[in-house]
Amino acid sequence: MNTPKTMTTLRTKLTHAVAASAALLLLAAPSFAQVKDYRDIKTNPLRKAQFPAPKRIQLANGMVIFLMEDRELPLIRGFARIRGGSRDVPAEKAGLTGILSQSWRTGGTETRTGDQLDELLESRAARIETGSGTDSTTVSMDVLKQDFDFAFPIFVDVLRNPAFRQEKIDLAKTAVRTGISRRNDDPGTIVQREAARLGYGKDSPYARQAEYATVNSITRDDLIGFHRAYVHPNNIILGFVGDFDSTRMEQQLRQTFGSWARGPQAPKAPQDVRSAQPGIYFVSKEDVTQGNIAIVHGGGPLRSSPDYPALQVMNEILSGGFSGRLMQKLRSERGLTYGVGGGVGTEWDYPGLFRVQMATKSGTTLESLTALREQIGLLTTGEITQEELNLAKESILNAYVFQADSRADVINQAMLLEFYGYPADFYTRYPSLVEKVTKADVERVARRYVNPNNLAVLVVGNEKDFEKPLSSLGTTVTPIDITIPEPNAPATTPATGGSAMAAPGTSATAGDPVAGKALAQKVLQFMGGKAAVDAVQSLRVTTALNMKTPQGDMQMERVRVTRYPDSQRDVMRLPMGEMTTVVSPDASFVITPMGTQDLPSSQRAGQMQDLKTDPLGILKNIDNPKYTFTAGGMETVNGAQAQVLDINADGASVRWLVDPATGRLLRKVSQARGPQPGEQITDYGDWKNFGGLMYPTTAKVTV
Repeated sequence: MNTPKTMTTLRTKLTHAVAASAALLLLAAPSFAQVKDYRDIKTNPLRKAQFPAPKRIQLANGMVIFLMEDRELPLIRGFARIRGGSRDVPAEKAGLTGILSQSWRTGGTETRTGDQLDELLESRAARIETGSGTDSTTVSMDVLKQDFDFAFPIFVDVLRNPAFRQEKIDLAKTAVRTGISRRNDDPGTIVQREAARLGYGKDSPYARQAEYATVNSITRDDLIGFHRAYVHPNNIILGFVGDFDSTRMEQQLRQTFGSWARGPQAPKAPQDVRSAQPGIYFVSKEDVTQGNIAIVHGGGPLRSSPDYPALQVMNEILSGGFSGRLMQKLRSERGLTYGVGGGVGTEWDYPGLFRVQMATKSGTTLESLTALREQIGLLTTGEITQEELNLAKESILNAYVFQADSRADVINQAMLLEFYGYPADFYTRYPSLVEKVTKADVERVARRYVNPNNLAVLVVGNEKDFEKPLSSLGTTVTPIDITIPEPNAPATTPATGGSAMAAPGTSATAGDPVAGKALAQKVLQFMGGKAAVDAVQSLRVTTALNMKTPQGDMQMERVRVTRYPDSQRDVMRLPMGEMTTVVSPDASFVITPMGTQDLPSSQRAGQMQDLKTDPLGILKNIDNPKYTFTAGGMETVNGAQAQVLDINADGASVRWLVDPATGRLLRKVSQARGPQPGEQITDYGDWKNFGGLMYPTTAKVTV
């Protein structure tokens, strides 16, 4: 047999291989042994990043097109960015572009409804979407190469001929209203919003927010008017990247868009900034266990400023991750926070803000605020070390290559520069400008753009848990009221214009709290009257659930016991086991096959808010002054006319859609929590009498 010989040969080869590896390690060992500090390791200079340039085409009508071939996958992506966004909308129509972007695609075109477009595109695994932002609206498409000629005419039709069907506008407005009702749930959201209002001024288009009244005032004609004002070829930057031939693509785009006539030019960006006076501003939020802090003032330059590279280095020194001063001093050394950061903001075409933010446990709020202000002061008075400068520049340059590591990124950068009128070589020149930044440059821009004596300090939290009152800082504390204003205008108007008409059987007037209370009373009577509702002390509902998921249908059973006014036990029997959630003023916890744990305070607070929006709970409080009812306009629910009833249930907001003739509750619109947050629409059906109480026996819930 030759097996032993074979084994011997193999063993010999392995021995030689191991010996060779050991020799290599021995040869390398002395060089590593000589390194005493990681900073002594020498590396070669970074190679200059080389990016392919997209093809730029400008049509006679002003449209600019960028093309970039990418053969890696058989896909084609298109993107139209249109000048004109939320900053260009009048204050009394705040929220318009959000409603426009949601109903633009879903509302379909003049020849097809949005639902028909869904079916057509899904049959080819294609996507066409619309969106909006501060300065622009967008239409995008993703399609397989072989289906481009099928999807491209639809893309053009959506871009040029949206129908804005009224039922889709109503859905979009409902979503925006739901967002308004939930905007004070998260302290982080409050900090972002109110810091912008302090930095820019509450009336600035860069800090403006939609309210019920502004949303209610928006009509289909407003959306059509915005589209007509801004969607013109001279306001559009168009880009395509993917598996195509550029010559053929250019010819097709010229044929499609070349004859489109110019329109009015979009206005220039508003530049007015009216920052709040220096001082401390406080938002009281008693359901949180952290102090949330933002420090802000105006004065950030544009990215076209010669100071931009030095400011980026300064920002990196201040808050460049774990190596930045703020994380080093406030987290690593003092343990005051998990996350802190900020710096001087630089925008493309409007002023930026200096802003830093952090969160800390309530008991160290004032200590953290003092430490944060100290670091801001040191940035303008202390010295920048050479080590800080080198590390910051190295971090920026090492990360720079990832800003354009795909052809899609490269074309997006080219479109961005074109949109704002920046030089085409802005990104390619940037690394060399960063390399030239000196310590003196950083110290100069810090003194110029950071003003420790001009800071508006925002604190959001529960002052009772702070280690000291905010007033102990020796500065006047200005409270900020974040109460959500009630609607005072019709919720909707017919698509053809004119005023909304009340349905038969009710005299409710949109925006009228008296009529709202009357409509709520009609719901109370439909459900059995006050005596029948008040007699209910607890409610047990057993539900068979069929959840539609991307992985298929999931069968579940829920047993929910609500004990009025403020306790609930929810048992979910899932395929993977049983989960029980208990919420009450005294204790809130969840039991799973993995054990029992307390609910986080934010989740407990959210579920206590949800308890307030239970229909029976609301009707039990119909005479409670902390519960307000406001009638809205008319909407369509599953083919039936319904009147909007907006309810503020002691701080929790919910919308009912009610049959105005009978008082039957057709739909509830609220905010879903948990793993799929968003708007939750509950459609009620099959009402039955249970001992004098009318209650729905079916409900379709859509998140």
